[in-house]
Order: sequence, then C-alpha cells, then structure tokens
Amino acid sequence: MASEQFVAFQQKKAANPVPPPAKDIVELRARIDGFMGQLALAEGTSAVEVDANGVPAFLQTRAGGDDDPLVIYFHGGGYRIASALAYRAYCSNFAARAGVRVLNVDYRLAPENPFPAAVEDAISAYRWALANGTPASRIVIAGDSAGGGLTAAALLAIRDRGLDTPAGAICLSPWVDLTNTNETYTTRSSADKMFSLASATEASGLYLQGQDPKLPLVSPVFADLAGLPPLLILVGDAEVLLDDSRALAARASDAGVANELFIYPDMPHVWMTDYPAFPEAAQAFDQMAAFVARVTR
Repeated sequence: MASEQFVAFQQKKAANPVPPPAKDIVELRARIDGFMGQLALAEGTSAVEVDANGVPAFLQTRAGGDDDPLVIYFHGGGYRIASALAYRAYCSNFAARAGVRVLNVDYRLAPENPFPAAVEDAISAYRWALANGTPASRIVIAGDSAGGGLTAAALLAIRDRGLDTPAGAICLSPWVDLTNTNETYTTRSSADKMFSLASATEASGLYLQGQDPKLPLVSPVFADLAGLPPLLILVGDAEVLLDDSRALAARASDAGVANELFIYPDMPHVWMTDYPAFPEAAQAFDQMAAFVARVTR
C-alpha cells in the first residue's frame, strides 16, 4: 500500500496544468534542463564540472566526503533526452543521503549519436575514474531507466575489455530489453504514466537506427552475464518495465551473478527521482546507500 505522502504527491502532480507538446526533441531537452537544472543542490554538497576523457560530467560530493566511494551515474531519458544538468539535484541528494561521491555523466544522446555512443562514453568515464585514483573496488555503477540499461551494458563492456571490475551496480527501473516485447507493456499500460510501448518504440528507433535490438550491449538480457559484480535492481509494480527487471535478475541468477530484486508496490517508473517527496523514495535511497556500503568495504 502506497504511503499517504505518495498519494498526495501524485494528486498534486495530476492537478498541474499540462504544457503543450514540444515542437521537437531539441525543445523537449531544453524544457527538461530548464526546469530540472534549476533545482537546488542538497545542502552541503557541490557539483564541479569535469572532463571525463572527453565526456562532460559533474563530480558531486558532500562536505568532507572526498574519500567516499564513487558512484558513476547514468541518467534516464530513453537515450534521447535529459542530461547530467537535469540530474544534478537528484545526484546531490544521492551524495548527501548515501555518503558517496557521484560522477554524473552527460553521455551523448540519440538520434545525433546512436548506439554505441552512450556505451563508449560510459567506458570513457569509467576509465577516467580509474585513472584519477579511485580503485575499481570503490566504484559502483548506477543508473535509471535507459541509464539502468546503460549500467548493465557498461558492465559487459568493462568485462569484455579486460578492465578491473567495479564493486557492484545499481539498476533502477532499468530498460534492458529494447525489443520492447515484455508482457508488462500491456498489463501495466494503464498504470504507467511515464513510459509506454509507444515511447519505448520511438526511443529505441532513435537509438538503434536499424541496428539489432538483441545486441548484448543494447539489450543486456540477451547477454551472458557471467563474471559481473553484484547487482541491486529496484523497480515499481506499476511500471511497464517491470518484466525487464525480472528478466535481468533471472539472467543474472542463471549466470551465477549475485543480485537482489526489489519490487515496490504501487510505485511508478523511477519514483526515487522524486526524493524526498515521499517515504518510498527515501527507502530506495537507503537501500542504495546500504548496497554501496556493503560492496565497497
């Protein structure tokens, strides 16, 4: 049963006027950055622009947290919208509540930069973190939605390129099957107000531009996951990507990869990005914090 605070938050969102559709993807990106990019950072945190091997990013830390574990974070947005700027406030909350540093990565977006550009940027950012003095044992990779899929793809690329394995990874409402054929696209279609089969089809078309959606670095559920580090997977019961998370956990278990899958009742797609508006978002942050602390000891 969802908390009263969550219900009130959803009702408040539903009462807000709906803006007219953006004329194109450039305008949509600008709207997202214009709104989310103005949100205040968590108290006592900073966000410094860095060049992570040619990939723009924010290195976000809390006061006195220079030695905290590092979370390399990939934002959501279907590989086509949102940015590190849009996620700056969210990542500051992650840094403050979880006691971590966050490398908030501004990977290239489709359709201008289709697959594998995002994966290459993820690997460049990981190499930068290693080269700048953070050992792999102190790094956790994380992301939500498309960023959750990019997290899993980055793990595969790190393994296949012989790089040191990070301590773990967090996949939040991950989009890890770009064939977009899972049953919950139908069974959760009326409940999910943020993502849908139509939006998944549009986004995957822009990202793939005719490439095979079953490529392992596109859809990690079709990969051999052997050798990956522990995974924490959080997903809501009210989202169309529920089956993506279930499939990722099953594939990980089949490959002998330690994983934890938590399905939150009544929660929508990437509900944790609304922290601190309701207790379920805080609970997700606390689970992420506990996971990072455990795997980076």
